[in-house]
Amino acid sequence: MRPLDGITVVSLEHAIAAPFCTRQLADLGARVIKVERPGVGDFARAYDTRVKGQSSHFIWTNRSKESLSLDLKQPAAMAVLNELLQGADVLVQNLAPGAAARMGLGYETLRERCPRLIVCDISGYGEDGPYRDKKAYDLLIQSEAGLLSITGTPDDPSKAGNSIADIAAGMVAYSAILAALLQRGRTGEGSHIDVSMLESLAEWMGYPLYYAFEGASPPPRTAASHASIYPYGPFAAGDGGTVMLGLQNEREWKVFCDSVLEQPELATDPRFHSNAQRNQHRAELRALILAAFASLDTQAVVDRLDRAQIANARMNDMAGVWNHPQLAARKRWQQVDTPAGAVPALLPPGRHSGFDYRMDPVPAVGQHTDAILRQLGRSDADIEALRAAGAI
Repeated sequence: MRPLDGITVVSLEHAIAAPFCTRQLADLGARVIKVERPGVGDFARAYDTRVKGQSSHFIWTNRSKESLSLDLKQPAAMAVLNELLQGADVLVQNLAPGAAARMGLGYETLRERCPRLIVCDISGYGEDGPYRDKKAYDLLIQSEAGLLSITGTPDDPSKAGNSIADIAAGMVAYSAILAALLQRGRTGEGSHIDVSMLESLAEWMGYPLYYAFEGASPPPRTAASHASIYPYGPFAAGDGGTVMLGLQNEREWKVFCDSVLEQPELATDPRFHSNAQRNQHRAELRALILAAFASLDTQAVVDRLDRAQIANARMNDMAGVWNHPQLAARKRWQQVDTPAGAVPALLPPGRHSGFDYRMDPVPAVGQHTDAILRQLGRSDADIEALRAAGAI
């Protein structure tokens, strides 16, 4: 058995935050019914065509779900949704601010007829406050939460290369729903979860916030280098590859000079004899490191660092991650079906001795509509009538 076997989640979801949350619930065994617009479905299906003609975002966040197509502007479709909620454990939604409440799907309304239902609302800024109705895309939240102010180069701020604000909100919603299920097991009552993308990413900004406590200067933008420790960041090898390395203390600095740079005299050079001095003389030290690495290929640099037990990593591109030897050795890849054929997918992190994660197909738009309606007691004639009216 999986931890969430027998739990039913209904999700009015699009884009990333809510789908990432519910996919993780599905990984643990929950039945996730994804409500989509008839014909077009979740607009994230059309973000790109990189995975056998399908969207990379959608394939990542929507395996192991059932797709139910409903036009929620039609009363007949809303009747189906409300009937479905009577037997559900969790409702997740990340519609536009206020949209769910206008459809009668706010927590206070639902609690009267579904007292055990857990309702999780995900939005950019939360259900109240002056920013409640502002549109909130991932880049905008990265900006509001201060991430862009500390990420990039001194000249140019940079966004994170993936949807980090959506991911943060999805992770918070996922863990909050698990907590709510545990709480319901004790009280027998459902609850309301209000997840804000801004608050989720602001939580992840704890270190820079406290670093700038009481008006102190914030961490400077230092590209891929550390703001206050040096050497700590990317360095080019002679073959054009890049190695990330990091030194944490004076013992490691001495070993680095002796065994990696093969210049032991640098360990006591007054410009570099402490981290504060190395940080102050970054440009000079960087030039010395690059000169030492210029005659070595990437593997030779990594080998020296490994022998010296200096923390290091290759700066992999996506091809490098697809072919990462550690992921292969731990058998982290598994095939998952999609409407266009099977694709590899990473198993969820956290190998568990008690169960196997669920890794079922990614659904086509409305693929499970008829089956779900029949489970609700609708006849073939009823289903045909809903289809003819455009409700499904």
